[in-house]
Amino acid sequence: MKAMLVTLWALAACVAMAQAGAQEAPPRATERSVLDAEVQELRREVVDLNRDLFMLEEDLLFPASTQIAVFVSMDVGTFFALDSVQIKVDDKEVANYLYTARELQALRRGGVHRIWLGNLKAGEHEIVAFFTGQGTHERDYKRGATLTVAKSVGAKYVELKISDRLRKLQPEFVVRVWE
Repeated sequence: MKAMLVTLWALAACVAMAQAGAQEAPPRATERSVLDAEVQELRREVVDLNRDLFMLEEDLLFPASTQIAVFVSMDVGTFFALDSVQIKVDDKEVANYLYTARELQALRRGGVHRIWLGNLKAGEHEIVAFFTGQGTHERDYKRGATLTVAKSVGAKYVELKISDRLRKLQPEFVVRVWE
């Protein structure tokens, strides 16, 4: 990782020197186009290295063997207008998210929001989600849903789904593990 950082720094220094060298003496048109091409190639390499560093960082911080991700999805949403979601894992708050109008529109159109990505050791863990918003007749509504997850080696994905229950004219909150 240090080697990649040093390489990234060296490439940035080369780009800066190439730009400084280009400003010192006015080169001919062909030299300038060659220099521009080299600078653009160096910039592409820096962007590629930055992407690789980001991916390495993700792998180091959230290894697949301990990773758990929690997603929020919504089906229709006519009986419940979501304001926020709070997530607790083993009685410890890990996420608290307040949704904007644009994000709610995206959820209603079938979007899925990754609200939390974290690490859990193997074993059983309790995930509790609290949904806050407005229910029917514009009354404040707060509902919780609980799921006990048996975490083993490998990534685990949990979905918090908000859907309409037409028979009872109220929202339904389902927490399930993706298989």
